[in-house]
Amino acid sequence: MKNSKMMLTIKEIRDASWFSNLTTAIIILYASVLGFKTLDEAAQPYGNILYIFDWVITIYFVIEIAIKMIAEERLRDFFKNGWNNFDFIIVAITLVPLENSSFAAIARLMRVFRILRLFTARPELKRIIDMLIKAVPSIIDIVILMFIIFYIYAIIGSFVFQDLPSGLWSNFLTAMLTLFRILTFEDWTDVMYEAMEVYPWAWAYFVSFVIIAAFVFFNLFVAVIIGEMQKLQEEDMKQEIHEEHEKIDQLLKEVQELKALIKEREK
Repeated sequence: MKNSKMMLTIKEIRDASWFSNLTTAIIILYASVLGFKTLDEAAQPYGNILYIFDWVITIYFVIEIAIKMIAEERLRDFFKNGWNNFDFIIVAITLVPLENSSFAAIARLMRVFRILRLFTARPELKRIIDMLIKAVPSIIDIVILMFIIFYIYAIIGSFVFQDLPSGLWSNFLTAMLTLFRILTFEDWTDVMYEAMEVYPWAWAYFVSFVIIAAFVFFNLFVAVIIGEMQKLQEEDMKQEIHEEHEKIDQLLKEVQELKALIKEREK
């Protein structure tokens, strides 16, 4: 009986919003302290305090991961969730005693990855990451299509504008970098005007590339992400409807049991 009450309490702690908010606050605080530690002169007087704080954070993360593991009915259920594996690996790596070894720099670098636990501490962030992961196949197709457009325009640019004095089109690879610069709108008009001094029609090349690569492909990326968001919302709605149906079925079952019990008593 005590064990069941304890398990129920642990599950309530795991699912409580205050527990998630506390973890989020600690990670943000840790990120701030980690940034402060990079300021050697300012952080040096607080070296011992920062060291103790680092260990307090480590202990909290161990307790947090232990609560999540204990809350599962079976331990292997914990590792079936990819996010749980992510949390466990980060916590386990930061527990490896490398501070006083030749790998001390690696140990400090590993502690930076604790900040990534913010993804798992906030359910909303987890949903966004899950959505982006589901959108990866479509994004890869868009990137391939974009590469084809880059390739064609780079070949044309390296042939036509190769002799321009700036050398921005001297070869295929340089032309690819120049096109990337144009895509980021970094002084792209200067590149266009230089080409127009020799080839007045060059504006058509640059304007068409900006329209296709910048505007069209940007909207494609947005469309893919919005589509995945809509799918996620639909899945949530289906899940909510399913849960409501289960509740209704359970209530109907209880009503039938009560009716049967009343009939038995009337007899």
